[in-house]
This record gives sequence, structure tokens and C-alpha cells, in this order.
Amino acid sequence: MPSTVEQLSPTRVKITVEVPFTDLKPSLDKAYADIARSINVPGFRKGKVPPMVIDQRFGRGVVIQEAFNDSWSRFYGEAVTENALTPLAQPEVEVTKLEDGDLIEFTAEVDVRPDFEVPDPSQISVQVDALEVPDTLVDEQLDVLRRRFGSRTTVERGAEDGDLVTLSLVASNDGEALPDGSATDVEYTLGSGQMLDGLDEAVTGLSAGGSATFRSTLVGGPLKDEEADIEVTVSKVQSQELPEVDDDFAQEASEFDTIDELRASIATMATNAARLEQATQARDAVLEALVDSIDVAVPENLLESELQGRRQQITGQLAQAGLTLEQYLADSEDSQTEEEFWADVERRATQSLKAQMVLDKIAEGSEIGVDQNDLTQHILRRAQAEGTAPQQIAEHLQEHPHHIEEYMVEIRRGKALASVVEAATVTDSNGDRVDLASVREDGSLGTPEDDAQDAAVEAALQSAAQEAADPQEQGEQQDEQEQQQS
Repeated sequence: MPSTVEQLSPTRVKITVEVPFTDLKPSLDKAYADIARSINVPGFRKGKVPPMVIDQRFGRGVVIQEAFNDSWSRFYGEAVTENALTPLAQPEVEVTKLEDGDLIEFTAEVDVRPDFEVPDPSQISVQVDALEVPDTLVDEQLDVLRRRFGSRTTVERGAEDGDLVTLSLVASNDGEALPDGSATDVEYTLGSGQMLDGLDEAVTGLSAGGSATFRSTLVGGPLKDEEADIEVTVSKVQSQELPEVDDDFAQEASEFDTIDELRASIATMATNAARLEQATQARDAVLEALVDSIDVAVPENLLESELQGRRQQITGQLAQAGLTLEQYLADSEDSQTEEEFWADVERRATQSLKAQMVLDKIAEGSEIGVDQNDLTQHILRRAQAEGTAPQQIAEHLQEHPHHIEEYMVEIRRGKALASVVEAATVTDSNGDRVDLASVREDGSLGTPEDDAQDAAVEAALQSAAQEAADPQEQGEQQDEQEQQQS
């Protein structure tokens, strides 16, 4: 089956395919059989109408069209493979020649991945923030625990530092209340300095029912950064009695016996979280450096489709939040215009599509595969991130099998990126080499041997638990589950 390729642009080709009628015959036979089963012709049993009669009644062209519709994708796929092309979208197909009994010719215009060279990942060097967990962060987490296990008591006196006050706020200028400039029943820890400038001073000494007015700069909403008069009214004052940071508190608030053990645990969790953030920063930096080092064009149709999807998603999310883009940007810290915002969206979409093409090529060159265990782990991680049950995602995939292929592509690209990051040189802001290969999914450090040993122990424990389970108890649990499902 001869085929030729015409390069229309670096990212688009026209494939011309000639199909001899001998190759089309199986699909022609199928078309005749399908039509014969769907029509009633006097004098013939259903499904036994001869091809000649079908040609007379419906026309030979109808049969050829059915046969072509049934087979073109196979011929197109063979041409793609033969010419080593990587399509990025569905083709636009057109029959350009038909010589009945001899051949049928069609063209397929399609966006393809352009040819480019992937640089050596070992030549990529990036820098990330150093891993730092200050003692103040541990103290803040301890304070959160103390407030959770502390007690509140409503008091009649004036508010003092550390009290929890319930406030109502109204912003105005020249005596006129500003739109979207009010808030009610706001709980605030006096002295924390986490709201408006001047609020702590205005509220200090006020008891329930008291109010005061002060001048401040608004920190959110469409009037962000504007000066306004703020009237604050206190509706409740509560003193907070927080437990002492000692061993008794550690035993009440955690599984640890001493406060030193609790502090060490908090520090470890904070370090693991910071390490994961550092790993994410490294991954993004390496991918950005890799993509920036490659001069590759993105197909216009593909980019426009991606941009359209992003625009719809952004406008939909803003509509759900009751915001316009202008209001959102006014409340943003980036100080972008709408034109700058959409230009940034286009830049990100372009970089994303480039990254996908690069990672796909790396995966192909390295023959990276995806197995069932990869898919299972991906589903578990996705379920955890979305706060849903893995079974729900599995059921969704059963109902929509095409999403499995999307997952497989995502996993494959992730593996390709991991291989690039592992080969690149990553240092922190202190100049120290960052070893990302030993970072586990929870942010702790380990080796492949440790992971294998942990997996073996976990499997052994699960197996032992199943063997030790009482068969009668298992039957009762199963009956209970079936009753709940019914």
C-alpha cells in the first residue's frame, strides 16, 4: 500500500494513501453483508440479498463509502507507522481518487510532532531553595495544637492581647459605606496582627457591644489597597486558656510521652513537607530548563484547542465564585492587566504542550513502559489528592475506558520526567547537591532497598492477617457488607 507525505509546515503534513481494491475487498464484503442484513427486498431472504441487487437498488458508491468508512483508519495507521510520524490530533480525511475495481486514493492532513533533538539531561543544572525548617515553624504548629486543646471563656471585661474577639467591620469614605466593604461575625485573635493595620489598637480595651473607628488600607476585594474609614464593633470577647507546652500536653495531644518527642515529630513532618516542596520545585525547574533548551514549534490547531479549554475553565471557575476577571485581577497580588493575564495563559499553554511533546519523545526513546502496578499506584495517589475512594476512580475507568489511556500517558510522561530529573544536576541555594532519588512519596528519605523491604514486610503482614482471620468472622463481615449494599 503506497503512501507519500507532504510537509505542509513543521507541524502539519498531508499523507496521500493509495489503497488497491484487493486490500479493500474484506471491507467491501462486510459492507455488502451489513447492508443485506438491514434491508428487505422482495424475493430474497433477509441477509441473502446479492451484491448485484444491492448495487442496482442503492448504488455501488454507497457500498464503497461504507467500506471506506470501515477501513480508512487502518490504512491511515499503517501509513503513519511506515513514515514514522507522530500524530497529535485527528486527521482531516478526503477521498481524492476513485477507480472502481482498481484503487481508491485518499489524503489525510494532520498535526504531527515536529522533529527535534532532545539534549543530554546530564547537562541540565538548576538551583532550588535550601531545605530549612525554622524553630518558629514548629512553635506555630504547637500553638495550633494548643488552641485546639485549649478552652474559651466569655468575659465581660475589655479585650486584651491573646483574647478571641468576634467582630463586625464596615468600611466607608465620607460617611458612605463602601460596596463589598463589610464583614460580620469575624473571629480574630487580638494581637496577632493578621488583619487590618490599626485593628489591634482600635479593639484593645473594647468589651462586647463596644465600637471604634480607625483609618486603614483595605487588603482584599475590588477596593484592595484603597484607604477607608473602618468602624469595628465587638460582639463577643473570649479569653483563651492554652495548655502549657510540657510533657502532660504532649500526652494529651499526641501519642508521644514527652514534649521533646512531639517537637521532634512536628519537625520531621515539616521537614518531609519541605522536602516534597523542594522536589516539586526541582522537577518544575528541570522541566522548564529542558523545554527552554529545545526550539520546537507547537501546532496552531492544538494550541488553539488547549487555549479554548483553559479559557472555558477559567471563566467557569470565576463565574462559580461570582467574580469577573477584572475583580479577580484587582484582588490578585500580580497586578496584571487582562491582556497580560491572557498572554500569560497562552505562554503557559504553549510551554505545557511543548513539555508533553518532549516527554513523549523521551519516553519513546527510552522505551519506557507502564504496567498494572503503575496504574494502581497512580489511582491511589489520585484518590488521595482528590479526597475520594480509589474504588470510585476504578469504577469511573470501567465506565469510561478511554480515560485509562489518558492515565497511562500521564504515568509514562511522569516516568520520563523522573529520569530527566535524576540525570540533571540539582543544587540548593547553599550550593549543596540535592539527592532526589532517595525522596519517598511522603517526603522521607530512603533507598530502593528500604522500599523493597517495606513492601515485602507489608505484603507479609497482609498475608498473615488474612490467614489468621476467622473464616466464620469473614463470612459474617461479608453478609453484613452485602446487606449494606442491598
